[in-house]
Amino acid sequence: MFDLVWEYPATPLNRPDYHADSDRVEERMSGVIWKLERAQYVSEQGDEAWDAFVDGDWPLVMAIYESERDAIRKAVEEEAKQGVEFRRLRIVELPPSSYIRWELPSLRISAECGRLIRVLDARRIADLERKYPLPEMLVCGDHALYHVQYDEQKVPIGARKIDDRQIVGSAAASVAALYAQAEPLTDFVEREITPLGPPKYAE
Repeated sequence: MFDLVWEYPATPLNRPDYHADSDRVEERMSGVIWKLERAQYVSEQGDEAWDAFVDGDWPLVMAIYESERDAIRKAVEEEAKQGVEFRRLRIVELPPSSYIRWELPSLRISAECGRLIRVLDARRIADLERKYPLPEMLVCGDHALYHVQYDEQKVPIGARKIDDRQIVGSAAASVAALYAQAEPLTDFVEREITPLGPPKYAE
């Protein structure tokens, strides 16, 4: 299924169009939204916490993360009222990259605010990556699948949209199966990330 996402004909969307389109889909739906993340490095240029990380200011990174708690709780509450459940699966290679060590403390705060986030060791998916790495995806119920795209510098540039409901539903089921094998993000962070201390930026 995951290889098919790479090869299936799709509509290319630039980054603003991807976010606008996925927002429209999410506003009209109920059910589960799946997010699968595989990349071990992404250039998050323009993100305030990322810029602080690049500048070596870890206390500022954490202060920014902490400041987002109220907004995250509100988003989770609004989704629940709509009948939407957002589930996120993060694939992590060990030892973790500096990017992962930057990202996971933010995701931990999200989890503490009610987000359903799990982590799966990349070794558990090796048999699924013989041809391609797992695709990074946002899967909105059985309505639409967005295959996230990056440029050569790992800057997000948009997504390929698939709206064939059979393909979208199969992709959602495949992510759900991996999610069922994964562990809660907070447990993973406590064991694998926190003992390492503050990370330093490295591409």
